[in-house]
Amino acid sequence: MARIPVAILCSAFLLQEPPGAIPAPKGAGWRKCHLDFVGEAQKGPEVLFLGDSLTDGWRSGAAKKIWDATFGPLKAANFGIPGDRTQHVLWRLQNGELDGIPPPRVVVLLVGTNNLGPNEPEPPSGAIAGIGAILKQIHRKSETTKVLLLGVFPRGEKPEDPLRAAVKDINDAIATFDDLGKTVRFLDLGEKFLAPGGLLLRELMPDFLHLSGKGYQVWADAIREPLDTLLR
Repeated sequence: MARIPVAILCSAFLLQEPPGAIPAPKGAGWRKCHLDFVGEAQKGPEVLFLGDSLTDGWRSGAAKKIWDATFGPLKAANFGIPGDRTQHVLWRLQNGELDGIPPPRVVVLLVGTNNLGPNEPEPPSGAIAGIGAILKQIHRKSETTKVLLLGVFPRGEKPEDPLRAAVKDINDAIATFDDLGKTVRFLDLGEKFLAPGGLLLRELMPDFLHLSGKGYQVWADAIREPLDTLLR
């Protein structure tokens, strides 16, 4: 049997998509959430929030009241699932969440932090490639939908936390997907969660990852005008 040159093997390896860009489902509970979203999509939301636990968090407590007041009048829907990485959101979009429905006018996309860990962390390139694939999938399913692409929120209390650098790498890369709002507008809210000197504010992110009610108010206030602009 002929041996395959090492150079060819290395090239093939380098050409593989990172995990973040390879669609992947999860377990039974996750699939039930997905199927619920497929059903909800048939109602034709005009604004669709898509993402992980940060998006899912709009469903409860103070965040729910902010959601109802700010996004309820916009006929918004929340398709956030805790723990999702880019590959999971990509699978959901490929399997029904945007099929056979009136196209949403705007998708608010926030995803990528879970790709960084803590379990089986991926390099920033995974989230970058995954977010790019999600944007392509949204526009493949719905050419007229615009995307408000949010930068990954800061993680770790102090600016020297290694996760801060990983988040910056992701955000610097996905900022290039912005085409001045023609199809995608990028918005980085990170500075709004930080104190002078770069410390992450505990009152906004108690565990330095998930938002408090005050944190959700900051999010809502920051995207109100950009979202209105994309809806015009």
